[in-house]
Amino acid sequence: MLVWQVAVDASQRGRGLAGALLDGLFGRLVDVGVRYLDTTITPDNEASIRLFTSFAKRWNATLERSRLFESDDFPDAHEPEDLFRIGPLARA
Repeated sequence: MLVWQVAVDASQRGRGLAGALLDGLFGRLVDVGVRYLDTTITPDNEASIRLFTSFAKRWNATLERSRLFESDDFPDAHEPEDLFRIGPLARA
């Protein structure tokens, strides 16, 4: 399953809502056979890196990180993007 974006209103950040959303979503998806979460993150997005790293730890899953896109792969100025692949996911 590809997670394209996760957003939480600035007034609600730091309360664990994004992690709870991911846990709730994947708690349902593993029941229908989804075993991997994929997402792309720019190297400077520390909040997203922490979010998905902690998700992998909570789910006792492997996190693999690799460069997916270089800056010059985009038509305009853009940072590179790394692929984060987390899994296999299973209920604890």
